[in-house]
Amino acid sequence: MTDAVPSARRTAPLVLVLLLAAVLLLLYRIADLILIAFIAALIAVYLGGIMDILCRRLRLPRGPALFLALFLTLAALSGIGVLLAPAVAQQTQDLIAAIPRYLTELDQMLRGLAARYPLLSRTGIASAESGLVTTLLTETMEFLRRGVVGYATATGKLVIDGIAVMVMALYLAYRPSLYADGVVALAPPRHRETARVILADLGLTLRAWVGAQLLAMVVLALFTGLGLWLLDVPYWLAFSIFTGVVVMVPFFGTLVSTLLPALLVLGDRGGLAFLAVASVGVIVHVIEANLVHPIIMQHRVALPPVLTILSVLVMAKVGGVLGLLVAVPTLATVMVLTRHILIFQVYNERAEGTAPPPPAVLRPSREVPAVSHQPTP
Repeated sequence: MTDAVPSARRTAPLVLVLLLAAVLLLLYRIADLILIAFIAALIAVYLGGIMDILCRRLRLPRGPALFLALFLTLAALSGIGVLLAPAVAQQTQDLIAAIPRYLTELDQMLRGLAARYPLLSRTGIASAESGLVTTLLTETMEFLRRGVVGYATATGKLVIDGIAVMVMALYLAYRPSLYADGVVALAPPRHRETARVILADLGLTLRAWVGAQLLAMVVLALFTGLGLWLLDVPYWLAFSIFTGVVVMVPFFGTLVSTLLPALLVLGDRGGLAFLAVASVGVIVHVIEANLVHPIIMQHRVALPPVLTILSVLVMAKVGGVLGLLVAVPTLATVMVLTRHILIFQVYNERAEGTAPPPPAVLRPSREVPAVSHQPTP
């Protein structure tokens, strides 16, 4: 009997490791379904925010407020589609058809520079077939084509996933307490208050992220379109919409949306045009990040830049284009869970009986975080 107890204790960690590995393997296999459910939750957070405003301002019940929030959203999207969709679709088609010509001109210019400056030829920026810059652009386009076009052409999957996302989002937005109470009930009784705090923190964090992204998308699309139009950049409307969409992918989205139109005019107009077009992207992103966003948003999601970049890389590997779009809210969710479960519960780095902690990844936009060596209260 005494030998059996130590043996069980020795094998328990191995069993836990195997169980954890099995759970991670299962999550990886159903990553697409998890992403769909997470997107539905983000849409529910958006609809819930609009619904709460309508309930407070118009004193509507939740059902009519949700219907009105959905109607206003669809009306706004339809209006934008009617105004912009034909022009954007035409410019996008023309841009795709013209890309080979732009790449050829870019390669010719880079080969000329490499011939004049031998140091550039050693960097691989240009070659007899395709240079480094052209290869990167081609691979980026191919990644987007596989992720977006391939998914969109699978009509049945797109329709089923779209319906599933909207239905789940409406149910989650209409009665969030039902599902929150269900999650809390799964926790052990002594940890249910902690579960409620975690869910409240997640709700605040995801709502702040949704608001920030909507604001950034509109501001960046408008200002980028205006700047490219003033510089007479071809396909300026398509590039402005692209900039508004890829802002959801931190760092990489900004980099691609800034350099792509600049690189496409480099071979045709030269270095000054490249600098001018790239400057538009830089200036617009600086204005949005430092002036517009802090003025309108009371809070912002404060995430470490290195972790943000790593989350984009990991989610791109796991979920492709869909993974890129939800990389930041996924990281925010992981940070909230890590702080409350690992730091506060497992490590017990918060005194018992203290007030619930502030949101894990939210801080006022004008606040400068103080450096402290004490445990976070």
